Amino acid sequence: MNIPCQMPRLKGFRFAREIIAYAVWAYHRFALSTADVEDLLAERGVIVSREAIRLWVNRFGRHFAVCVRRDRPASRDKWHIDEVVITIRGKKHWLWRAIDADGHVLDILVQPRRNAKAARRFLRGLVARFGMPRVVVTDKLRSDIKPIRTLAAGAEHRAHKGLNNAVEVSHRPTRKREKIFGRFKSPRQAQRFLAAHDQINLIFRPRRHKINAASCRHARADAFALWHDYTAEMTT
Repeated sequence: MNIPCQMPRLKGFRFAREIIAYAVWAYHRFALSTADVEDLLAERGVIVSREAIRLWVNRFGRHFAVCVRRDRPASRDKWHIDEVVITIRGKKHWLWRAIDADGHVLDILVQPRRNAKAARRFLRGLVARFGMPRVVVTDKLRSDIKPIRTLAAGAEHRAHKGLNNAVEVSHRPTRKREKIFGRFKSPRQAQRFLAAHDQINLIFRPRRHKINAASCRHARADAFALWHDYTAEMTT
């Protein structure tokens, strides 16, 4: 087996925590299915079923996402908010996503509607968690206007489709995973997966176009160090 196992085993789990953490990392870091991760582990001498991997991802993905969110720098006060349609069991749902000026995903929320009530619910959670923004950038969805005026009265609202390209680009990994899943099975599954996926990918996807090769290698080393620390924090 090529995965080093030096940390105490989690109570009630047959496999070492490093193996579980590796499975969660591979699943979220790359566009892989549980079957792909099963093969990766098998090549390293770890025989585990894809169902066990699915349970690991569901159980511990949230742990890593919480750790990333806890340790990341304070968010910028300029927010980009956008919504994209996703199909779940033949019905349209809307994935609301907010990022800051650095491209860090602040929050996501899967909702069945794209109206003022849905916008108010999403924005209320953002303001409660991150405080009052200075600028809020959205597309030209009119349902955003009243909630922003009410919940973020002091913020400048810029409604312009061309200014919101950054958050629209951040939807691409979701579309890629959607194809692998063959569509999400339920709003709960989509919410659970995407809430973890966006945060985990945050530390392993530095902006390569803005840094040189040496900086990229340092960023990757720092990300792996963080992941090792978060693995040590895992609990049942």
